[in-house]
Amino acid sequence: MTDVHSPKIRSYNMSRIRSKDTKPEMLVRKFLFSKGFRYRLHDKNLPGKPDIVLPKFRTVIFIHGCFWHGHQGCSYFVVPKTRTEWWLNKIGNNAANDKKSVGLLTSAGWRVIEIWECGLKKNTIESTLSGLPGEIRSVI
Repeated sequence: MTDVHSPKIRSYNMSRIRSKDTKPEMLVRKFLFSKGFRYRLHDKNLPGKPDIVLPKFRTVIFIHGCFWHGHQGCSYFVVPKTRTEWWLNKIGNNAANDKKSVGLLTSAGWRVIEIWECGLKKNTIESTLSGLPGEIRSVI
């Protein structure tokens, strides 16, 4: 099966995808800030460069895109029909890196919270974020 876009258009589309300041990330950051939490972003000194770092609570938050991190059982994770092997390898490596980062962070005494993109859609965002402040504060 061939791609529905030309290589030039596909390249442009892929170049527009960002790893920082994504819409799901901005939703979580805005929510946390409104609840009085102050945080750092993408700390390069921590494994996996967590999206949000709350040093006071020794907690990090990763906001995963369902496609990019292979969210099993999620309707937003669909295996591409072109270059399937390459994509499965890439997504598998992302998931392995996530697991490694979580292991390193927890062994260093950090609490790790993972939020999936599908949990931040209109019909699920309230239930996803409502328990977040309590989960963060439960460390102290």
